[in-house]
Amino acid sequence: MILFRIIYVSEFIEVGKPARALDTLQEVFRNKKWTYNWSESVLEPIMFKYLDLCVELKKSHIAKEGLFQYRNMFQSVNVGSLENVIRGYLRMAEEKTDAARKQSQQAVVDIDDLDNLATPESILLSAVSGEDAQDRSDRTILTPWVKFLWESYCQCLELLRTNAHVETLYHDIARMAFQFCLEYNRKTEFRKLCEKLRKHLEDISKLPQMVSNVSINKTETQQLNLETRLNQLDSAIQMELWQEAYKAIEDIHGLMNLSKKMPIPKTMANYYQKLAMVFWKAGNNLFHAAALFRLFQLSKDMKKNMSQEELQRMANRVLLATLSIPLPSAHPEFDRFIETDKSPQEKAQKLAVLLGLPQPPSRASLLRDIVRLNVVASASHQLQDLYNWLEVEFHPLELCEKVDTIVKNLQNDETSPLVQYVTALRDLTFIRLVHQVLLLFLQSIE
Repeated sequence: MILFRIIYVSEFIEVGKPARALDTLQEVFRNKKWTYNWSESVLEPIMFKYLDLCVELKKSHIAKEGLFQYRNMFQSVNVGSLENVIRGYLRMAEEKTDAARKQSQQAVVDIDDLDNLATPESILLSAVSGEDAQDRSDRTILTPWVKFLWESYCQCLELLRTNAHVETLYHDIARMAFQFCLEYNRKTEFRKLCEKLRKHLEDISKLPQMVSNVSINKTETQQLNLETRLNQLDSAIQMELWQEAYKAIEDIHGLMNLSKKMPIPKTMANYYQKLAMVFWKAGNNLFHAAALFRLFQLSKDMKKNMSQEELQRMANRVLLATLSIPLPSAHPEFDRFIETDKSPQEKAQKLAVLLGLPQPPSRASLLRDIVRLNVVASASHQLQDLYNWLEVEFHPLELCEKVDTIVKNLQNDETSPLVQYVTALRDLTFIRLVHQVLLLFLQSIE
């Protein structure tokens, strides 16, 4: 009986009726009496034909149904076959979407939410707007394929989320989905994907301890999740979704706390580097400098034979980042008196925890640390002079001229990461000048 149905599938395809062919194959996979007695060598080619039809017709929900059946049959006895089928399905969907993008001559889809394409507002807008033939072509050619690919990633993640046998495949698909969001600039879908992965992590922590279940207590599971969250953080930074980047940092820190051993130094270095970038984008110069200082310490411990050039490059950035921290208030007691909300202190403590610090740093404490650990001594002579002019010496009449010379040298190299500190250095120099002139005035009237 099943052989006749498969013959019918071929005939339906030959006469140009793929929908009838898919309906026939769907009946085959729904009949467990037939399929569960067949080996993967027989079922795998049939499954590929089934998925090929699903992709051609953009029927992601029907593809999910077939994949669900195939997963139940082979997730324990032949994971390799299951992985081949799922990777093949996603590869077909990606190729079709890429072909549609080239055909439509459109790089991205100008729709806010792929899960809600036909809103009343969008229908009304398309009716009254004067879109040309190319706009309509782009909307009808590319958008459905991008939506189909997005649904395919989500459905595969749902299918694989709790099974230890396909754990690596799950994380591979999560990274593929991050790449999809980057390529098509899908910020709404990226946020949904992050929430989905966060929910999956919560779910596996509640699973009973069984061999087939993913266990968050396993070192391999923790490492896979950590690598995926680092990829998530990197993607959020590239898309300039800073709130999602911060959430990813919190997720990474939580995973590191779960682990019985510290992540490898390379992972920690990547973490501090990304953390420094997020703090800078948030306008938090203090914790930006603290993160770079942690990265400097880790790099020195990790690379015992670090070259003098690399050491100086890292020291230059830590020194400039620390000097760029705004000066604290001259009246901290008064500030505490008028402060009615404790949230700034609580936020600072929370950020300190992300850096592995027992308490929040201050500008003064960071300056003491970079002197004590030879960061200043490792920096270039020019930046050592800058440190002395701003933090040690007293030259109110020459201060601006001296600092301006160094600032102009920094600005000459627009590709250098040190350029980002120029504005903060100018502001600090002005405040230092005012303080020194005021002190000079007070001394003169005594």
